Amino acid sequence: MSSIAITLSAQSGSRAVNRTPFALWGALTVVAAVVANTLFYYIGSALVAYDPRFLPLASVGGAIIMTLGPAIVAVLLYAALRRFTRHPARIFTIVSAVALVVSFVPVITYIPTVPGATDAQTAILAIMHLVAAAVIVGMLRRQA
Repeated sequence: MSSIAITLSAQSGSRAVNRTPFALWGALTVVAAVVANTLFYYIGSALVAYDPRFLPLASVGGAIIMTLGPAIVAVLLYAALRRFTRHPARIFTIVSAVALVVSFVPVITYIPTVPGATDAQTAILAIMHLVAAAVIVGMLRRQA
């Protein structure tokens, strides 16, 4: 652990990130995405009254699980791209953009039909997708 701290403090700026082992950086990325969406869940609940019948926002646990899975997949994908391609950051950004657009399809088509759904809650879900994507792509691209 102290060797990581020494490595991180050896240089300032974004170059220090490049010296962080990818496994640690990937774990930090997953944690950061989950924390960001958890915080946004609570910010959203202060702005919008979540209907308890609306299961996607019924508890923070759903937000955590639905962020955790895609974040882990994104880290594993980026690790594979780093290993097998010459331009992992660019390819990952393109794949992430497509995945983000695809993730909005159920938010726009299915979520409004779920019991208890409101436009405001649907907007919170859509923003949570953007928050997770921004954190995941931002952190993993810094590793490039």
